[in-house]
Parts: sequence; structure tokens; C-alpha cells
Amino acid sequence: MGRAIAREFREKGANLALVARNREALDAVAAELQSAGRGDVEVIAADLRDPEAPAGIVDRLREKWGHLDALVNNAGVGGPIGRVWENDWREWQETLQVNLLAPVALCRLCIPWMRRGGSIVNLAGGGATGPRPNFSAYATAKAALVRFSETLAQEVVDLGLRVNAISPGIMASEMLEAVLRAGPEQAGEDYQRVLEVKRNGGQPPEKAAALAWYLASPASAGITGRLISAIWDPWRELAKHADELKESDIYTLRRITPEDRGKQWK
Repeated sequence: MGRAIAREFREKGANLALVARNREALDAVAAELQSAGRGDVEVIAADLRDPEAPAGIVDRLREKWGHLDALVNNAGVGGPIGRVWENDWREWQETLQVNLLAPVALCRLCIPWMRRGGSIVNLAGGGATGPRPNFSAYATAKAALVRFSETLAQEVVDLGLRVNAISPGIMASEMLEAVLRAGPEQAGEDYQRVLEVKRNGGQPPEKAAALAWYLASPASAGITGRLISAIWDPWRELAKHADELKESDIYTLRRITPEDRGKQWK
């Protein structure tokens, strides 16, 4: 996913800062991208399980660049699989650190450095919009990240910034392999779903990468505080509906009441 996003942004002419734990993999991607066009490709090896990592990342980049146009929070871990009381508690907490607290920290640090018109894109995932048994840490973190995105979008509107979240679809990734290794007893109903994804190859990461660029670019002006599916939503047409979105709860998390389902329980 990260590689696909980097390629998409590079093709559109963006200067890039690539951040991940594996320095060797980062260097390989950077070499590929640098040969494909002009502009800077910075590489920072950092482990977002470390609460101090976001500050170190931003400090290094501010030494190189005068401003930031877009922040894409893509880093994520699947976390422990199984019933919550049987999970390793340290691993559960680390999942929230990487999937929620690190993106929040990066947003806090980057917002004062962003110009008007800037955009933040947070990658959500399975469990953000409904229960996901046996993946409680991942689901909790991603649901919270979506609500944080909605909330932050309102806080930065007067700064001329936008914040959105993406649901990228199930891809053939290391997270998928972790579910298969855990087996059906630990993974529950997710096991069969993931097994089918393994067979058919899953969703291409390029779809979510294209949406990330769209949300980072002026083409999506007026769209903020939304969770958008790269696979199911007509996101290429959303700019036409920006005014309607402002006045609605479309593509947001919400509580469903009996009245929403045509029931009168009062």
C-alpha cells in the first residue's frame, strides 16, 4: 500500500518523504522513484511503536522543507488475533500506538507546518464501521482514527486544511497472511473471508493510492471529514457533490436509531 501511494504521488510530481521501519525496503522504493522523475525523495527509517518517533520524523523533515502540502498516514499493524482477554496486552497496546496514536501525533505536529489548501489522509480499514470479533485492537484503533479524522476536519476548517479517511479494501498483504497463519479457531469468521481474498488476489492497492492522491489534491476541494471507500464509493465524482456533503452525514460514522429503520419504540 505504501509503495503504491508513493508511486501515485510521484507520478503526479510530488516531492516525497517515505517513512517505514525497514530502511533497506525504503531505499529500494526511493531508488525506483528517483529514477522515475524529478524532485526530492527523502527516506526516514522510524518505528512508530516508539511514541517519540513522530517528533523525530517531523523535526528531520522541517530541516529540509519549508512547508508540507499533504500528510498520508498509512502505517499499520494487524495486531493480536483472538479473543481480547487472551491477547497479549503489550501487543494490543502497541497496535493502538501504531494505528491510532502515531497518526494523531503526526497530525498534531504537521498541522502548524501545513499551508492553506493542505490535506491529511488517514488510512482506515476493516472494523472501522462495524464489529470485528477477534481483531479488537485493530478494529478499535481504526474506528477511533475515523472519528478522529471527522473531528479534526472541523477543528482545522478555519486553517484551510482538509482531513479525510480511506477504506482501501482487503488486499493481499502481510496482514492477510497473519490471519491465515492464525487459523480459523483464532481468526473466526474472518478466516474464510481472507482465504477467499488470498485465492482471488484481493483488491489492487492502486485504487486506494489513486483515492489518496485525489483527496490530497485540489481536485477534491470542499471534501473533508469523510470516510470514503476506494472500492465501492463513486469518489471520482464527489467534487460535484461537495456542497451536499457539507450539509449531510454521508460517509460518516453515526448511531442508528429505531426511527432510522422505520420503527417507533417510544
